[in-house]
Amino acid sequence: MSNWKTLLLRIGEKGPEYGTSSDYKDHIETCFGVIRREIERSGDQVLPFLLQCAEQLPHKIPLYGTLIGLLNLENEDFVRKLVESVHADFQVALDSGNCNSIRILLRFMTSLLCSKVIQPASLIVVFETLLSSAATTVDEEKGNPSWQPQADFYVICILSSLPWGGSELAEQVPDEIERVLVGIQAYLSIRKNSSTSGLNFFDNGEFESSLAEKDFVEDLLDRIQSLASNGWKLDSVPRPHLSFEAQLVAGKFHELRPIKCMEQPSPPSDHSRAYSGKQKHDASTRYPQRIRRLNIFPANKMEDVQPIDRFVVEEYLLDVLFYLNGCRKECASYMANLPVPFRYEYLMAETLFSQILLLPQPPFKTLYYTLVIMDLCKALPGAFPAVVAGAVRALFEKISDLDMESRTRLILWFSHHLSNFQFIWPWEEWAYVLDLPKWAPKRVFVQEILQREVRLSYWDKIKQSIENASALEELLPPKAGPNFMYSLEEGKEKTEEQQLSAELSRKVKEKQTARDMIVWIEETIYPVHGFEVTLTIVVQTLLDIGSKSFTHLVTVLERYGQVFSKLCPDNDKQVMLLSQVSTYWKNNVQMTAVAIDRMMGYRLVSNQAIVRWVFSPENIDQFHVSDQPWEILGNALNKTYNRISDLRKDISNITKNVLVAEKASANARVELEAAESKLSLVEGEPVLGENPAKMKRLKSTVEKTGEAELSLRESLEAKEALLNRALSETEVLLLLLFQSFLGVLKERLPDPTKVKSVQDLKSIGVEDDKSSAMDVDSENGNPKKSCEVGEREQWCLSTLGYLTAFTRQYASEIWPHMEKLESEVFSGEDVHPLFLQAISSALQFPLQ
Repeated sequence: MSNWKTLLLRIGEKGPEYGTSSDYKDHIETCFGVIRREIERSGDQVLPFLLQCAEQLPHKIPLYGTLIGLLNLENEDFVRKLVESVHADFQVALDSGNCNSIRILLRFMTSLLCSKVIQPASLIVVFETLLSSAATTVDEEKGNPSWQPQADFYVICILSSLPWGGSELAEQVPDEIERVLVGIQAYLSIRKNSSTSGLNFFDNGEFESSLAEKDFVEDLLDRIQSLASNGWKLDSVPRPHLSFEAQLVAGKFHELRPIKCMEQPSPPSDHSRAYSGKQKHDASTRYPQRIRRLNIFPANKMEDVQPIDRFVVEEYLLDVLFYLNGCRKECASYMANLPVPFRYEYLMAETLFSQILLLPQPPFKTLYYTLVIMDLCKALPGAFPAVVAGAVRALFEKISDLDMESRTRLILWFSHHLSNFQFIWPWEEWAYVLDLPKWAPKRVFVQEILQREVRLSYWDKIKQSIENASALEELLPPKAGPNFMYSLEEGKEKTEEQQLSAELSRKVKEKQTARDMIVWIEETIYPVHGFEVTLTIVVQTLLDIGSKSFTHLVTVLERYGQVFSKLCPDNDKQVMLLSQVSTYWKNNVQMTAVAIDRMMGYRLVSNQAIVRWVFSPENIDQFHVSDQPWEILGNALNKTYNRISDLRKDISNITKNVLVAEKASANARVELEAAESKLSLVEGEPVLGENPAKMKRLKSTVEKTGEAELSLRESLEAKEALLNRALSETEVLLLLLFQSFLGVLKERLPDPTKVKSVQDLKSIGVEDDKSSAMDVDSENGNPKKSCEVGEREQWCLSTLGYLTAFTRQYASEIWPHMEKLESEVFSGEDVHPLFLQAISSALQFPLQ
């Protein structure tokens, strides 16, 4: 990399590029000297790279702003082009709804104001344009209140840029900035407070901020107003331009041209509740709130950090996570060395965990945060590991109130995290969970962690890792292998079923075809033993042959999938097939999930069959003590919607190709027609058309381009037909899913007149538990110690939690079918209010 690029990238960092100095002023002067000369040679390369650095390393924006201010003193034309590029990029970001670019570029423009590059009045115009758009959006008559998330986002962008330039704005244009803040207060008075109950990490509110009654926009305005009343003084934003103030004051201001905000869709003309709710969901998806605070540490851990400094550090951390997601070690390095004068390990841990657990979904996969936390533990060995451990303990104490989807992510993260640190954890601290009932959330959490660890390692290794709390071995999954029913025992005669299984196994070893196998089964086993025995023999034998490894399983399913398809052509029989798979792999949760997932992948079982099996009696009683049924259900839903997503992508790509083919075909026809209309001499005689060779080539081109266009159109029609079929099947699947939830909950939820909220349900559980604190645990016959919630109530809480989680996760696919769901599932007289509350909170939409 060129020297000037390295200097731009590493400005403000400790490193060889700037010698031993860590002073911002020295860095800026050194970089300025090099960049000033480089602009003369290759200014067209410097400008885009400088903008890229400012946007993708936003915690250094004050440094880049000051550097540009110095360049403005010597090369106004270069800086004018830069300001125009920033404006153009900002407009493109507004038009496309690129949230991160809008936010960062507005911060950058505010920083350029501090360096005397941008005219204060023109920045105020940008603020007021955004604010005017926001106010219009939430206006019932002129706008579309369903798109309030977009309006909130614009206001958040204005407020979040003020820590980087509020002081200068208050000094240079005090009346104008006051007008903007008053306008924001007026906006807050006409907007609706954003209810995000379905997106909270905890359902009892205890762990939420003391500002929980205020939403994010109101809270941020309070922080900015406190900052303004404190003279705009804060520790988290460096102000290197002050060191060059005497020089920068001579610079020429550049004007920002007016901007235009993207118009939101028109409100529904038919006043459809479902359509209005879908628009709100689309707006929330496009303009999501990027952080929700966990507040899991005591206040004294961050007592020296002011509210506005906390906000700025959160911005730094989230920006680094976003822009450096492709290089995790650089990401961890920047996160550990932010330009702030106070310690922030606890705040960093809270921010990371808030992203892992963020609802409805985090910006990145859990794996990314796992790697970053691992690198931070290695980069800050004396501080960060203990902070992470403290966060885990704090979350563990509140695990019974944690959202089910967030809990699942925490399990996946923690088991993976421990696998990177030799599975070391003081398990003796949690050994007391064995004294809790089998359905207690803490006990289930530890059990799921240990089961996930076994998947990532092997049974004996995990047993060794818990030797300080050896009693926890009870929570490990069984060590036994597959449950093969037809194993041969020495000294005993083969049963008829064992003989048939051995014969089937021999045929597989002889590599007989699936068709031959089907004929043999239909002629030999089925007529004599009936369907159930036939299915048991086939499934047990084929799965046993594929049990050695994942590859063996895939090979068996590929080669003999037709056997399963022939035996189980409908959903009823496929449910029985899934039951047999579960029986064979009853000692291995992972292989059960993998086998069923592969079977669905090969279309041997349908998603509807999986839903029916999950809600069958053999699984319902496991809903509150194991994640296995929910994992399998989640896999089936994921695969279903991934297929739809893939079809949509294919259709989009083919549509583009059709347009290209249309153009090529039209051009070929035009060229042929032009050639046919020309006069040419053939053997001295004038003939209409060019020479025969060229005409033949042109006709061939027309035929080929026409065939290519036709082929693409046929492919597009086929894909659209598949998509329409998939969408219609999705409606049936969603109806089945919600009807299944409704059915099982109806049987177990208490009388709606007694229980109208989750807190009521917990209260009933506590009362019942106090009256029967010494009930006998039906599983082991020992007295059951007091637990906060009874088994029936915990079953209801877990099932309602997963109902909320699945509804929230697949909301985008649910909304198109909302009217059908409301009429057929959600509107019945016997629908329990807790069922409706779970769905309403997930969709952020009140159900009638």
